[in-house]
Amino acid sequence: MSKPFVSGVAFGAALTAAAIHLPDVIVEQMTFQNWHMVVTFLTASGTSTLLVNTLQRLGCLRLNPRDYSTLGIFGALDGNIIGGLILGAGLSVSGSCPGTVFAQVGAGIRSGLYTLGGGILGGIIWSGFLRPALRNRAKSSTESSDGKSYHRLTLDKWTGTSHLSALVAVETLFASAVATIVYLASPESGGLVGPVTGGILIAGAQTVSIVTRKSLLGTSSSFEEVGDYFWWAVGQRDRPKSHSAIALTTGMIIGALAVSLASPTTHVTPDTTIEPIRAILGGVLLAVGSRMAGGCTSGHGISGISLLSISSFVTVAAMFAGGAGVAAIIG
Repeated sequence: MSKPFVSGVAFGAALTAAAIHLPDVIVEQMTFQNWHMVVTFLTASGTSTLLVNTLQRLGCLRLNPRDYSTLGIFGALDGNIIGGLILGAGLSVSGSCPGTVFAQVGAGIRSGLYTLGGGILGGIIWSGFLRPALRNRAKSSTESSDGKSYHRLTLDKWTGTSHLSALVAVETLFASAVATIVYLASPESGGLVGPVTGGILIAGAQTVSIVTRKSLLGTSSSFEEVGDYFWWAVGQRDRPKSHSAIALTTGMIIGALAVSLASPTTHVTPDTTIEPIRAILGGVLLAVGSRMAGGCTSGHGISGISLLSISSFVTVAAMFAGGAGVAAIIG
């Protein structure tokens, strides 16, 4: 499990250097007061998209697009939509996401510990109760009600354009959005680097993951793995076959800790408005929402979008909608 651990160290260090892990940065993004998170996110996603597609084109990497997630309620992508909304709610409630929570723990941010506890509880609930129930009611067909298949559907296939055209469109959109936000809002980072450089560092962590294990970053499955181990420990399941996501997220904690100790700038434990009960609740929402959607801000937002997966674009849109909506309600 050394390869996932190494990837995690790089990812945790990048998140901390970019200060994208700070609870106030995440909450203020959802209330549109601070655009640091979006600039870092779009830069990381856009750079990763260019990297992954170049390597795929050269034959150095062979990865399938992200599949859709269905609950069998109103369509093939309903899991991505509902899960994304719940995930977004968790972001605003906890001031974290399924990836940054591990950087928060490594950096010594107290609310991150409570959020992680909530995430573990959410993983146990998901693995023991929700996953079996939702699988039983999910549609067996991969066809949506209008007859269009969403099985591993990509942007180019959905729009009927060439892969290159879809790639250029995504890169142009992301680059334009970053340039516009930087010009109009001038977001600043409380970390070692600015938002754009931070996004590039996160894409660098993606490169480490590709080189070491031929796979892309994703963290939310760690909660499911913990849940599976819990139910195995109490005698309700067979021993899980994998713990690679747990190894990756453990590495993230170490990477964040290393950057925090090495730099006085990032070795802070800022006061936040995230109380323990709120953080725990947010952690549960993060775990359940991300697993329902089949991925999180890293698995869908950085990795899934880099594969031009429609399910990832839908999940990310729902995530921001859910986060902004809840932030407006709770103030």
